[in-house]
Amino acid sequence: MTLHLKWNNNPEVMRQVKCVHTEAAKYKVDTMLTKDKLYDVINETEEFIFVIDNSNRVGGFYKEYFAEVE
Repeated sequence: MTLHLKWNNNPEVMRQVKCVHTEAAKYKVDTMLTKDKLYDVINETEEFIFVIDNSNRVGGFYKEYFAEVE
């Protein structure tokens, strides 16, 4: 099974992050993320965080859109 199917069917939540903005110059982020909302982190790389977004599916976004929740 490929990773994206595993993440969608049986996500293992690592932690939560808060969306701090949805202002993207190049991509349509404001339909998939909501400012000040908490999102479950499913996976992470050096550049991206994969969260369950507003479409209720796992999506990858630049880390700049999020802040750590304490």
